[in-house]
Amino acid sequence: MPNASTSDGPRRSERARQAILTATRELVSEVPYAKISIESIAARAKVGKQTIYRWWPSKGAVIVDSFLALSEATTDPESAGSAITLPDTGDLEADLKLVLRATVAEFADRDFEQPIRALTTEIVNDPSLAALYREKLAHPVDEAKKTRLRSAQRAGQLAEDADLELVLEVLYAPLFQRWLYRSGPLTAQYADSLVEATLRAFRP
Repeated sequence: MPNASTSDGPRRSERARQAILTATRELVSEVPYAKISIESIAARAKVGKQTIYRWWPSKGAVIVDSFLALSEATTDPESAGSAITLPDTGDLEADLKLVLRATVAEFADRDFEQPIRALTTEIVNDPSLAALYREKLAHPVDEAKKTRLRSAQRAGQLAEDADLELVLEVLYAPLFQRWLYRSGPLTAQYADSLVEATLRAFRP
């Protein structure tokens, strides 16, 4: 029979880790970045500072991981923990519309939108945080998108010489700008129109 304290240890650790991530996202939404500290995160999460340092070397690392966890929580539970992939049904337009509609819904979700807007503000002013965000969040997602676009190139649905970085910028930049400046509604129809315009520009 397993020792109760031993079997409870991993569960307690995971509860503490989730409490830290949740507390971090809450603080990012509530106070300026400069005023967030390991101490304030620990106090909000009701853990000791050393518990945080066990998993993260810095405040920025905790913040980025808190958003990575939030992003993972919005994906299919069956794919949690696996490599990031985009749907590949063989129909590029349908797959991109599915993905972009999900992005629109995410940006319209207040629980996601409020902290990510606060994080975006800090990334503008903190090059080290921006680099960490690119490494742990933006780059893996972009690589997954490029993998799907390369599949479309092989299938003749996207121009062979298309610059995939540019394809992604054309597809996502208008959406991000509309969200950032609150310049228009974020709807499924808007997402579909971006996909259609992008494919018109980059089809063979």
